[in-house]
Amino acid sequence: MSNTATSGTPMAAGPLTRAVLEIDEYVSGLGWDQPARLFALVDTDQLRSQEPTLARRLGLADDTEGPGGALTPIEQDEVPAGTPLDEFLGTIAWPDAVVGCALAVERLMLPPSAEAAVPKDLDGARLAKWVAEHPDRQEVRMTVAVLRGGRRESALRLREKDSATDVLTGADLVPGLADALTATFAE
Repeated sequence: MSNTATSGTPMAAGPLTRAVLEIDEYVSGLGWDQPARLFALVDTDQLRSQEPTLARRLGLADDTEGPGGALTPIEQDEVPAGTPLDEFLGTIAWPDAVVGCALAVERLMLPPSAEAAVPKDLDGARLAKWVAEHPDRQEVRMTVAVLRGGRRESALRLREKDSATDVLTGADLVPGLADALTATFAE
């Protein structure tokens, strides 16, 4: 018996991990060089009972059996281009029905061995240019999700290893972004 659902997501994974991998798979299908994408996470069973029409449009029929505590990601309006991500996240307030949120964003990263070579006197724009021109840079897509109660999960996909089998998951892979998403639930 396989431990993989038809979507390629491990069935043994918890609901938050499954949601992160579902979002990663969806965004991966759109290709690279995508804008940041924000998702609300809602309890699938509550969505079915409280919004049956929307649930049907999302393919979540009442008779669909899924793991208990499943989360459904719902993509939000486009993240405004040109607005710094931290400023944008600071403007978000979620309704009570949203139990968590997720963000998929592409960035350039350097290996730890390159950190010592980073020039100290660069402002943000010049640092970004320096990283973009560095021969060891890696393009990465980070999908980070958090729940109101503080749980978090991340998925990282390198452009050079763009395969569902090469996606790294873990709770603390992108702690700064997870903290920023958690702050969107602060009262």
